Amino acid sequence: MFTSNPFAGISSSISPGLMQAFVVLMIVLVAVGTLFDIVHKGSARYFFENWRRSKSRSTKEVSGGQKILIAIQTGAVDVLTSGEFCNQRRRVAHLLAMYGFVLHVVTTAIMVFCYPAPATPTPAILPQLWWLGGLMVCAGGYWFWFFIRVDVAAEGRSALRLMKADLFILSLLASVTLALIWACMQANGIAGANVVFGLYILATVVLFGGVPWSKFAHMFFKPAAAFEKRMSAANGTVQNLPTLTRDDPEQQQRHSMELLRDAPMDMGLGIKREAPRHY
Repeated sequence: MFTSNPFAGISSSISPGLMQAFVVLMIVLVAVGTLFDIVHKGSARYFFENWRRSKSRSTKEVSGGQKILIAIQTGAVDVLTSGEFCNQRRRVAHLLAMYGFVLHVVTTAIMVFCYPAPATPTPAILPQLWWLGGLMVCAGGYWFWFFIRVDVAAEGRSALRLMKADLFILSLLASVTLALIWACMQANGIAGANVVFGLYILATVVLFGGVPWSKFAHMFFKPAAAFEKRMSAANGTVQNLPTLTRDDPEQQQRHSMELLRDAPMDMGLGIKREAPRHY
């Protein structure tokens, strides 16, 4: 089961060309949805206007070498390791879901385009990575949904309470979960596999087609916003926020952490303060 290509197994009833066209359509939906999101919310215009304001108010010159270093730091810390999360549980859950999703999607595309039928045997490593990616998404996604979400963990809301903002995480979990269930049923010859496959396709369409109404597009804005934030700290504007000293933003952060560390647990109110574990 873990070494067989599930998409090659269904090629007798669904042509490889149709599956490939579906993958291309999902890519187009993401591109169009992201562009629509940018235009509708004015994200790009806001970013570039903020960038121009930051440059005009800068108090220090940032050299080309510094910009390259900042770009590397942005990629290594803010993108690859999600360094903006202070809550370590939330960070681990996010990384599991993020890398699992990338692994799952990439291996899906490779198997659909390069090994679409049994006539072209699929290397065992690809289905194994496909399963691993899917399980990583489920581990991170369900952990987040049931135990880490602020409205559930901090506000006592029901984990079954649904909102419009939940479209991305729910469609992602539905798509990946149904994919794994379908692959398991197909490999073991369990009746109803085609029905689950249809639900998997439906959930995938919602996931990639719902970009304008979900958080999907933020993954494209996040690196740019993180880079601009680091640049504003380097050129002295610090995003026009008050600081302890504009010359040393790190000093301000250390000072804030010291104040938080030294604060009494009851905050002077006689009430035990909950240990910070949310945002």
